[in-house]
Amino acid sequence: MRNRDHYHVYVIELSKDVLYEGRFRKANPDYEIGKPCVYVGMTGLDPDQRFDKHKAGLQSNRYVRQFGLRLLPRLYEVYNPMPYDGARDMEVELAIDLREQGYGVWQA
Repeated sequence: MRNRDHYHVYVIELSKDVLYEGRFRKANPDYEIGKPCVYVGMTGLDPDQRFDKHKAGLQSNRYVRQFGLRLLPRLYEVYNPMPYDGARDMEVELAIDLREQGYGVWQA
């Protein structure tokens, strides 16, 4: 029987160079200088495998492919694993929470 609670949210730190991207800046009008810039996603894979796929250009987000530095497990590991619906909702909630804390956030 397949484990239904195998989905994960994850957070990837992005290089500050992403701040030169107009779409990223526009999505983060309340970004606080000095706070991290991050990508928030969800996956049915292990977050390490998903990060590797992003960097390899496989089903990747452009910002992660170009500016992704490392996973930030301290921001997400407490939530994982979870069912699909929970991960889908948590991806949005986590992105909102980090934005409210002044982070620069991209969420696809």
